[in-house]
Amino acid sequence: MKDLQQKLQTMSTLLSRAQLAIKLGQQYNDTRDLYQALGYKLSLDYTDYAAYYERNEMAKAVINRPIDATWRGNLDIIEAEEGEDTPLEKEYKELGRQLKIKQVFIRLDKLASLGNYGVLFLGFDDVNDVSVFKQPIPAGEHKLLYVKPYGQGLIEIQEYERNVKSPRYGLPIIYKLTMQLPGGNTTKNILVHYSRIIHVAGELLISEYKGVPALQVIFNRLMDLEKLVGGSAEMFWRGARPGYQGKIDPDFRLTSGAEEDLKDQIDEYEHNLRRILINQGIDLQALVMQIADPTPHVDVQIQMISAVTGIPKRILTGSERGELASSEDKSNWLNLIQARREEYAELQIVRPFVDRCIEYGALPRPKEEGGYSVIWEDLFAQSDKELAEVGRTRAEALRAYTSTPTAEDVVPPESFYRYFLGLDADQIEQIRLIREASMKEEAKAFGESEEE
Repeated sequence: MKDLQQKLQTMSTLLSRAQLAIKLGQQYNDTRDLYQALGYKLSLDYTDYAAYYERNEMAKAVINRPIDATWRGNLDIIEAEEGEDTPLEKEYKELGRQLKIKQVFIRLDKLASLGNYGVLFLGFDDVNDVSVFKQPIPAGEHKLLYVKPYGQGLIEIQEYERNVKSPRYGLPIIYKLTMQLPGGNTTKNILVHYSRIIHVAGELLISEYKGVPALQVIFNRLMDLEKLVGGSAEMFWRGARPGYQGKIDPDFRLTSGAEEDLKDQIDEYEHNLRRILINQGIDLQALVMQIADPTPHVDVQIQMISAVTGIPKRILTGSERGELASSEDKSNWLNLIQARREEYAELQIVRPFVDRCIEYGALPRPKEEGGYSVIWEDLFAQSDKELAEVGRTRAEALRAYTSTPTAEDVVPPESFYRYFLGLDADQIEQIRLIREASMKEEAKAFGESEEE
């Protein structure tokens, strides 16, 4: 009965998708179909996205650029700002080192972005046979032996929670994973309980567990780029080497032997076996080359992709270097990545993983009531070059301030430090203490010199 209900639900979903797809590209009371005319696919699935990720440069950039930036740098969990590492902090670092957790998180993030969702399969030590994977993890302390990320192409949800009183109502209970067996290309399907799974989905709309694939909204633009880039290469291949047209002299009679000889010469010329054509009575003229610059058309597609993904065009195309990057682009990009860290990566990947490990004893429980904090590397930290530039600008401003006799009457030193040099209260206090200490040393030295 459950299998029948699941099949009916799947058929209903596919039917609604098909009805939606039929409406794509329809104009003028359905008399014009833009999708058909432009060669766009009406229905997309995981295999389409995965294939484009593997073969299309822009698809890979759209997936990889934000994910690589999200996970760049150190990632730690802490319980307290000061003091030695707590047991939770120490064991998380050790677990991360043993299982290469951050690299696994990156793979999981990419797989989840490609489809409606991805999962992280947790291999605890309570299992002695694959049939046990279908059972919930028993209470107690367990060691986490391995973690394996899976994309939607290797996942099938077998069972959903149907109890309306359960907090998991409507969510997956049992997953079917296609696992590759060690030592070969053979695979085995295993049923896995949700307690052994970290489920990750991107942009959620109506569904609580199926997100919107990252490449779905830009798929038409990716197809357009394939046409433009591939078409421009074909255009150059065919047009850069001109064809020829022959004009026969009215008084010349082309014999069959001369015609065959001319054909042989042309074949040899085309295949780079000869560079000179010798003929009689025929005027061979090169056709005009027809090659157009595709750059403006390609740029339009990239601009559209940048607009919907939020990835600045310079970063999307890999030209984000030094002075080429506008400060506004950089600021917007870093804000996007910071939001992605806090609202997606931390909430859907890092914390669910750590919480699950704590729940089943793979990590110790936090000592503090507030739990733990996830600490990312500072995205907005200034580079050495930027710090040097800031220091030079501040030094110039300070020199101008101190060289003006009435400057302190107009703007007191503390106000100048705060509003013109951009220093915070701690920095200003540190300057005051250093200045007072220096003045005391000078006074002491002056007193000693007078005594002598």
